[in-house]
Amino acid sequence: MGMTITEKILADHAGRAAVKPGELIMAKLDVLLGNDITAPIAIEEFRKAGAERVFDKDKVVLVADHFVPNKDIKSAQQTKLMRNFAREQELTNYFDVGEMGIEHALLPEQGLVLPGDAILGADSHTCTYGAVGAFSTGSGSTDLAAAMITGEAWFRVPESMKFVYHGQRQKWVGGKDFILYTIGDIGVDGALYKAMEFTGKAIADLGMDGRFTMCNMAIEAGGKSGIIAPDKTTLDYVEQRASREFKVYESDPDAIYCNEREYDVSKIEPQVSCPHLPENTKGISEIGDIPIDQAVIGSCTNGRMEDLRIAAMVLKGERVAPYVRLIVIPGTQSIYMQALYEGLIETFIEAGGVVSTPTCGPCLGGYMGVLADGERCISTTNRNFRGRMGHLESEVYLSGPAIAAASAVLGRIGSPEEL
Repeated sequence: MGMTITEKILADHAGRAAVKPGELIMAKLDVLLGNDITAPIAIEEFRKAGAERVFDKDKVVLVADHFVPNKDIKSAQQTKLMRNFAREQELTNYFDVGEMGIEHALLPEQGLVLPGDAILGADSHTCTYGAVGAFSTGSGSTDLAAAMITGEAWFRVPESMKFVYHGQRQKWVGGKDFILYTIGDIGVDGALYKAMEFTGKAIADLGMDGRFTMCNMAIEAGGKSGIIAPDKTTLDYVEQRASREFKVYESDPDAIYCNEREYDVSKIEPQVSCPHLPENTKGISEIGDIPIDQAVIGSCTNGRMEDLRIAAMVLKGERVAPYVRLIVIPGTQSIYMQALYEGLIETFIEAGGVVSTPTCGPCLGGYMGVLADGERCISTTNRNFRGRMGHLESEVYLSGPAIAAASAVLGRIGSPEEL
């Protein structure tokens, strides 16, 4: 009996010839990730366990990205603790102000996550790295602490769900629309503890930025991970970044899936997820008249170059509506520099937007865009739970960058086709 790509990666990292869904395994890890919220807790547990050194200083990656540059004393203390630990442990990969970016945009850009890897991160959106053909999943800080000591983690091998996308996508439709449509179809628990495997011609036609977006939101469907088997697009991306060897896996033709779904993307229009769950999706034509107070373009979901280019294309020569705040956040310093070089930053500012240093800030209601009571935001982020971006009585609508940019100009949720 054949295995899925996820089962093959886990089997190899467990030193097994084969694994089956439901089995408990111990797997060796290639990359461990913590940020300025989760790493301090892991470091505290690391100390409590009596550990002195991390298992491998090259494989533990710490990124200060949620409240950096520090927004207050507490965040300054958090970052100081993490910075001191990185210095003490002589970590190869510690990213702070000036070189840091939003972690899930930064690690692939730096070539730190590669095909065939097994990756554990104390952040739920660690599933993003499945876009390069890795098994990548989020965990709690205690599991991160144990993994920093041992280099291993235990897993229950997940069942795999197969999602096949075919057809030619409509204008302004991208990976964000594919995944929002999918979550709308199966629900926020539709892939609970499953490996979501994305495939088909429409996936092959997506660039890496769109693939990262899709795998990023696997967790919003309850998924353990998201994954896309490497192809030429993947290899072109990773080969110019990789500084170590990697292994490419793919699912066997006779691999077993617990569920298979097919979508004709030519029938998918730009999607909007309405409050207060990502599964509350509608096509843009069904939205109606919904005024907004703020638009956010950025995050680990849609803060990459392709996203900024699409937003700038929509905003060029336009002006943000009165009383609407447009906040644009490039995912990394390199993306920021490239956007500056291409004139995109000028476009955003001329349109009446502001551009922030890379940060997760507004996505989790941290800073750089917190909502007051009754305010409404259209955002390219990944979650729209009640109170996610601020006050419990605020509302968050999720979309891709084209819809978010057009909405900022229109003053209500709408399409670039209206401009």
